Amino acid sequence: MTDTAFSSLKLHTDLLKNLSSLGYEKMTAIQMQSLPPILAGKDVIAQSKTGSGKTAAFGLGLLQKLEVKHFYVQSLILCPTRELADQVAKEIRKLARTIHNIKVLTLCGGMPFGPQIGSLEHGAHIIVGTPGRIEEHLRKATLKLNHLTTLVLDEADRMLDMGFQSALDAIIEQTPQQRQTLLFSATFPAQIKSIATKIMLEPVMVQVTSSHDESIIKQHFYKVNDEKQRLTALHLLLLQHNPQSTVVFCNTKREAQQIADHLSDLGFSTLALHGDLEQRDRDQTLVRFANKSISVLIATDVAARGLDIDAINLVINYHIARDTEVHIHRIGRTGRAGSKGIACSLYSDKEHYKVALLGDYLNRIIESETLPTLKLLDQPPGKPLMATLLIDGGKKQKLRPGDILGALTGKNGITGKQVGKIHIFDNHAYVAVKQSVIKPALKKLTEGKLKGRSFRVRIIRA
Repeated sequence: MTDTAFSSLKLHTDLLKNLSSLGYEKMTAIQMQSLPPILAGKDVIAQSKTGSGKTAAFGLGLLQKLEVKHFYVQSLILCPTRELADQVAKEIRKLARTIHNIKVLTLCGGMPFGPQIGSLEHGAHIIVGTPGRIEEHLRKATLKLNHLTTLVLDEADRMLDMGFQSALDAIIEQTPQQRQTLLFSATFPAQIKSIATKIMLEPVMVQVTSSHDESIIKQHFYKVNDEKQRLTALHLLLLQHNPQSTVVFCNTKREAQQIADHLSDLGFSTLALHGDLEQRDRDQTLVRFANKSISVLIATDVAARGLDIDAINLVINYHIARDTEVHIHRIGRTGRAGSKGIACSLYSDKEHYKVALLGDYLNRIIESETLPTLKLLDQPPGKPLMATLLIDGGKKQKLRPGDILGALTGKNGITGKQVGKIHIFDNHAYVAVKQSVIKPALKKLTEGKLKGRSFRVRIIRA
């Protein structure tokens, strides 16, 4: 037994057994540093990048002290986006598999309010939600936090960036003073220090170095003279690497949309992800990028929080991030789950000071590399392997992934290997299939039945 093993912690036996069944044997750096004070009931400020295992750290802490017999809200986890909230709730449910009758409920904006009231009336132990929607439920008295023992602020820096300060203040005001507060953040700006001082009691500060191993993520830097060359450089890098999955980071919503439109005109399979998108469009964009039917995602930092996509081959910083911590967070999107990744950053003379700061932070001298040859511009962009079918039926129509897979691979259908990811929402579902079989797949779903019913099915075009 070592101090990196979960078994070295004073966790309930059923939690330890479940961790072992999930293959969680050793703690990550953030778990090793934050779990002992969390389990001791102390307030904790933890700074670490996405993908470091922070959800399991606070998740195990709140599950350890949960009283299942008491059917009221004991823990509240606040997240900046619905995607992150869904991801966190999924992880908590996974960690809680061996605890019977536990109820984890997500309350997020962009979703109907009525069904959430109904779910709350049936009670819940753990609530995961976005600040705006949680504040609304508190204001309408459909949610009560008088028995709360643990408050978690996940990605607190982004919640402040997104203007949730007043909502956070209103929520915290309605929580008991005697509670444990856990604050997780990728960066630690002055605003975070200020909020921590106000809402936490003698917090333990935990920091995990946010650097990325050069052997895992290879970083390249390219100097450009003007905006025209910057666009050309982006075009060349995408043609050179021809990745199945690329995220291009921009500093503004407007820029993200303009670049997505420009790349689409050049023939790239691309979409923009930013704060101005309607929730359904945002869901659809993320689904298509995750299922590999869109190759290039142009995103702002705020919109990309909670992006739970493993195999991202390439990250391109269209402009250097305003903050060195944000740069580290961006490039950490690639090189995950043991795979290698590439990160390319474009900068001009005006951004040279940011590059110098980044060099100091990374403890290396950053030199500009030569851009790929212009001859590459004669090549057409690569096409995605997959295409997406949209089905006008979902969870409320009792559709399950197995129903869709069965319908596609039934008599005279396509093979299971030609079917990709299936995502099911309340009233619609998405299924990815290989581009080569999109027409027979569409015909099979259109002419066949799902759950004994016919549903409208169509191909989503770029």
